[in-house]
This record gives sequence, C-alpha cells and structure tokens, in this order.
Amino acid sequence: MKRFLTSKKALLASAAVAAVTLASNDAMAGTAGTEFDDIYTLLVGWTQGTLGKIIALGMFMVGLAAGIVNQSIIAVVIGIGGALALYYAPTVINGVVAALI
Repeated sequence: MKRFLTSKKALLASAAVAAVTLASNDAMAGTAGTEFDDIYTLLVGWTQGTLGKIIALGMFMVGLAAGIVNQSIIAVVIGIGGALALYYAPTVINGVVAALI
C-alpha cells in the first residue's frame, strides 16, 4: 500500500511539472539588459587583466604560505583553485549563458 502511495505521488508530481511546462510562455531571457554591458566588460577586464592576475597570484601565495604553516598541500590546492576560478569564471559563465540563449 505504501509503495502505491509513493508511486501515485510521483505520478501527480510529474503531471504537475508537465502541466506547468506546457502552459508556460516562451522565455525571453538574455534578450535585453544592454545597459549592464559596460559593467560586465569592466568586471571581466578586472578579473582577466592585471588586477585579476595580481589577486590570483595573491591567492596562490596565501595558499602556499598556509600550506607551509599547516604542513599540508590542500591549502595550496585551494589557492590554485581559487585563482583558476577567478580568472576563468567569466569565460565559463559566458559560455554557459551563450549556450542557453
């Protein structure tokens, strides 16, 4: 009996999702917002320019220092990961958003 109720709830949930999907209008995401292009360009320039490289190098150096103090390589890995995320995040986000439009 419990199994039947679980499958019935799943069926009702699936039907509700299908109804919402079929009843929705076309999405128009990403078609406007040109007033923010200047800010986006500025932030990408900061993260991938000299400022971003300095911050990324700082993350690596802090991770290296923390790794030496703690005698663990994980802090260095976190510093490198943060530096990579800072530098490549605009490219990844732009690729994801461009793929969705």
